[in-house]
Amino acid sequence: MSDGGMADYERIDFSKISFLVVEPNRLMGQMVRDVLMTLDAQYIDRARDFESAVTLLRMGRIDVMITEWVLSDEKLGRTGMDIVHWVRNDAQSPNRMMPILMMTANSEEEYVCRARDCGVSEFVAKPYTVNGFYTRLAAAIARPRQFVRIDAYFGPDRRRRRDADYDGPERRAALDIG
Repeated sequence: MSDGGMADYERIDFSKISFLVVEPNRLMGQMVRDVLMTLDAQYIDRARDFESAVTLLRMGRIDVMITEWVLSDEKLGRTGMDIVHWVRNDAQSPNRMMPILMMTANSEEEYVCRARDCGVSEFVAKPYTVNGFYTRLAAAIARPRQFVRIDAYFGPDRRRRRDADYDGPERRAALDIG
């Protein structure tokens, strides 16, 4: 994909990255797959619900997950947020620090904050542009935020930037997830 607006350091060899797209709507899932293929992605698995996503994740071959918030089995209590929680907190998760993009048409602050507080790496609001999608994906892969564990939270540091005026104790420390 060539775009003069994209920084060189954000150019990523997507052909070496395996993706899992969790989207219950076939057409929307195909659209995400098409965008990834435009970026030269070669390995793209798809799931439509929580159980099939976890089955694929347990195989341990997924590098990046892109999930819709609302899943077809939401009435059973399983959403994209449940998958994020499973990846970040379950002992059987093979990659607790994988980049995770949350996609949803619900882009109100409440949803963004809930996704952030669950441990997503980036949030993509639908409808999205290819460049907007790429920007979030590249940020999650090329510039991942440090992971932290605070009380019940494990995931990327929710603070996007350091505050130069902050005068309190430094609480960002290296994390040993061993």
